[in-house]
Amino acid sequence: MVEQVAKSEESRVVIEVWSDLVCPWCYIGTHRLKAAIAQRPDPDRFEIVMRSFELDPTASREPETIEKAFIRSHGGTADQFLRAERQVQAIARSEGLEFSLDRLSASTFDLHRVSQYAAGQGHGDEFFSRVQDGFFTGTLNPYDPRALAGVAESVGLDAQRVRDILANDEYADRVRIDRADGLELGATGVPFVVIDRRVAAPGAQKVSTYGQMLEQAAGPVLSERAS
Repeated sequence: MVEQVAKSEESRVVIEVWSDLVCPWCYIGTHRLKAAIAQRPDPDRFEIVMRSFELDPTASREPETIEKAFIRSHGGTADQFLRAERQVQAIARSEGLEFSLDRLSASTFDLHRVSQYAAGQGHGDEFFSRVQDGFFTGTLNPYDPRALAGVAESVGLDAQRVRDILANDEYADRVRIDRADGLELGATGVPFVVIDRRVAAPGAQKVSTYGQMLEQAAGPVLSERAS
């Protein structure tokens, strides 16, 4: 007969993802990470914890086009920016992800503050993912407090609590601490994925690479032993 035996302890594995809303590679990388988790026979072992990391702490608080924001921060021309965006769009679409070029850009600090509240309520990954997906598919303006409160309510959070947070400075320290922790661990940008504080990788890795990281941190799941 063939007996299934566990080779590794079936304990939970925490995956920390430093990310920012406006980062295209964060959007793609997070979906690749989740695809790698889904390919394992033990996906429920893994807990994704979203960590705050503002790519541009000096970003305007007033929404502007992503083209204007990019040129202001990085220089270059509108044509160069559009070519780069279309290249990323093609990669996203090849992986089954919608990618709108008609997006706005602004400071993401308030979004991160609300994400910290969502994380404390056990909905951090779900909330951030819905906001990020809506942003890149062009179906959500995350800089609209009403829209953000609506997403929060859709995942089981208190919409009024979100509006209150947006009206004050709650969770600001936690956002700054997350960014500082990421920098200390070696993050120079995002996405930055750390698995069980043992395995880390910068940038949007391939699904297979994330799979190797999961195995390195959690171990092979099952082996077949004849007896």
